[in-house]
Formats: sequence, C-alpha cells, structure tokens
Amino acid sequence: MGFNGFVEGGIASVVAGCSTHPLDLIKVRMQLQGETTTFSHHLRPTTANSLHLSPPSRVGPISLALRIVNSEGLPALFYGVSATVLRQSLYSTTSMGLYDLFKQRWTDPETKTMPLTKKIAAGLIAGGIGAAVGNPADVAMVRIQADGRLPQAQRRNYKSVFDAITQISKQEGVASLWRGSSLTVNRAMIVTTSQLATYDQIKEAIIQKGVMEDGIWTHLAASFAAGVVAAIASNPVDVIKTRVMNMKVEAGRLPLYNGAVDCLMKTVRREGFRALYKGFLPTVSRQGPFTVVLFVTLEQVRKLLKEFRSID
Repeated sequence: MGFNGFVEGGIASVVAGCSTHPLDLIKVRMQLQGETTTFSHHLRPTTANSLHLSPPSRVGPISLALRIVNSEGLPALFYGVSATVLRQSLYSTTSMGLYDLFKQRWTDPETKTMPLTKKIAAGLIAGGIGAAVGNPADVAMVRIQADGRLPQAQRRNYKSVFDAITQISKQEGVASLWRGSSLTVNRAMIVTTSQLATYDQIKEAIIQKGVMEDGIWTHLAASFAAGVVAAIASNPVDVIKTRVMNMKVEAGRLPLYNGAVDCLMKTVRREGFRALYKGFLPTVSRQGPFTVVLFVTLEQVRKLLKEFRSID
C-alpha cells in the first residue's frame, strides 16, 4: 500500500518537471544575473569603494528566453532535462512517497482528514529527506542550466547529468555533490510543506464546504494556490542555493562564497534585499504550472492505478 505513493508521486513529478523545464532554466539564469560582474575572480571587490559599483542591467524572463534561443538555439531551453528527470526521480519520488506514508498513518480514521499541523510536519520531514537523496542531481542540474551563460572558454560542457556528476566528483571531490545541501534541504522542506499541505488543506476545504466536488476543477484550484504559496515561500532560499551550487571551486583560489550565510550577506549587500526575489516571475510561472501538472497528473495516476488494481 505504501509503495504506491512512491510510484504515483514519481510518475507525476517527472511529467511535471519535464513539462516546465524551460521555465526552470530561465529562473536559474535570472537568479545568477549580476553575480559574474559582481563576484568574478577578475572583478571580485577588494575595497569598500568597489562594493558601490553600479549593478549590471537585468533582463526580464521573456527577453532572457529570446536571448537564449537566439544565441544557443531552441534546444537550449531543455539543457539539463536529464538532470531534471533524475532529480525528480530521486527527490520528488522520495518526498511524495514519504508524505503519503505519513498521511496514511496520521489521517483520522473517522473524519478521513489529517490536521494541518501534521500535514506541515509530514511535509517538513519528507521534503528534507528527499532533498538529501536528490542533492547530487540538483547540483548537476544547476550547473548544466547555468553553463550557457558563461563564455565559451569557461563552459563546463557536460554531456549529460551523469557526465556532470562524474566530472564534478573528479574535479572537486565527491563531497561537492552535496554542496548547498543545507539550502536544498531547507528549500525542499519549505516547498514540500507549502505544496502538499496547502494542496491537501485547500482541496479538503473546497469539498467539505460544498464549493465543488472532488474533480478536475477542485484539483486545479487547489494545486494553483499551492504553487503560488510555494513560490513565495521558497524563492529567497532558491536564489542562494542556485548561487552556491553554481560556484566553481578552483585550486589555489578562494571560493566565491564561504557558505550560505556568506552568499546571503554578499548578495544582499551588493544587490539589495530584492535580489532574493530574482527570478520570482519565472519561479511562480514555473511553480504554478509545475504544481498544477504535478497534482492533476497525480490524481489521474491514482485513479488509473486504482482502476487497474480493481480489475485484478
């Protein structure tokens, strides 16, 4: 019974991840805007005055998408999709499967509902464990997606997610595959909780109050709300996570950031608090459709598997 949650969650998350991958790539590129000029090895600020250099111009999501297509080709919007598949297969499958297990254990047998506090707890635990499992794929995905923004001579040119993981391990050590893992775990706990708990809570409220029956429109409404909540809650952590994971550590050179807190301080000091919401438009544009596709697909997969089991 518990295994079904992993299968259903895995299928739904892979479908949702692949269908919204271009939006995720644009989000990553936007979150890295301003970083190269500000903190590159050649222009890293060494004096107080250098911190007051005028920030580079920022490009919006549509302009950035057009720029990517013009300079790198239409397929570039799907760079790193293999990493997305691996990440969703590891992280989302684990987190959604565990959440389903908690849900089965903590749901009141009489009311058939689970208190919001337990939903939040289940999301926090499931998201944290899932993120730890999927962190290597997350690092590889960020690296691949960010590669196209670098000059040709500096690109890593990974052939696939497995090539990326192999090269990162050889050049920077196996431990580097868990770089930013604390951020990944924190973000995943926020996202998983806000997505799953919000979806379940709103879905239950809609059905219980008789607004709509348990069907596609209820699933769409609840999943869209969950996506917006997840985007608002997770974007600041996501920006820092992206920058830390994308950081290249070279022998004999000081790392760009000494950790998440250092990255946070440098980002806010140089670019302002609003920098923590860089890429928010593509984040919510991606998180909304991702969450909608995720839960609508999940409900349909559950329905199909239930019908298949009833035939047997």
